[in-house]
Amino acid sequence: MALDPTALFNISYGLYVLTSHDGQRDCGCISNSVMQLTDTPLRLAVSVNKKNHTASAIQKSGIFNISVLTESATMDLFRHFGFQSGRDVDKFADSDAPSSENGLRYLPDVSNALISGKVDQVIDCGTHLLFIATVTQAENLSKEPSMTYSYYFANVKPKPQPKEKHGWRCRICGYEHEGDELPPDFVCPLCKHGPDDFERF
Repeated sequence: MALDPTALFNISYGLYVLTSHDGQRDCGCISNSVMQLTDTPLRLAVSVNKKNHTASAIQKSGIFNISVLTESATMDLFRHFGFQSGRDVDKFADSDAPSSENGLRYLPDVSNALISGKVDQVIDCGTHLLFIATVTQAENLSKEPSMTYSYYFANVKPKPQPKEKHGWRCRICGYEHEGDELPPDFVCPLCKHGPDDFERF
């Protein structure tokens, strides 16, 4: 039976900042796993890696906010909320982000919607916790398009730069030998010329 995990890359995802409170301070992380489950009552599910500080904060508080990110969200925002842990950094230390009705922070400037949830059930899924919650507040904030995972990879995440090659090039045939040093007895595998016919590149 075929089991190619890359097939799952074709599932469309949005990107969100998930916020909560750990009892001492506000915290938040990037999430790509938010889904509406039912409309009566209005419930949704959020999957969070157990290693994320926000997962333990939601377990403690029983509430969370979802800021639905727009295409205006920058890489700096993803670095801030996604590439460091709330255990080590107060992510809202210098922030004037407002609070919703549940007292939790959200990010109106880069979001097109705010959704607040009250946890009804927690399911342990191994590496992740699945929080099933009733929606307690939902507001449209703008008409900007939502940030999708594919948009993030195509337009926001920096592209890897090709490594700069260093080495020696044969003046006779153009063969390139990578490396800082060219052995004194080196012979070009193509034209059989020695080191005297090579130049650095």
